Amino acid sequence: MWHLLDAMTLLRKTIEDQKVYVLHNKKLISELETGDKGEMMANITLVYRHLEDAKMRVGKVIQAHEGNSCYDK
Repeated sequence: MWHLLDAMTLLRKTIEDQKVYVLHNKKLISELETGDKGEMMANITLVYRHLEDAKMRVGKVIQAHEGNSCYDK
């Protein structure tokens, strides 16, 4: 049976894997010779930042579950 911490840990790993995939695609975009590369780079950068934020927030779920929430201070 899955426990919350197992599920959250797996989710953080999945998000980290997606960050690697996004960086790979960012490199591909940077090598393009057509299209609005500036717009594409700006948006793929935002994708990466949102994934970083999502991973951090899943970590906050883990912290709160363990009673170590940063908001307790």
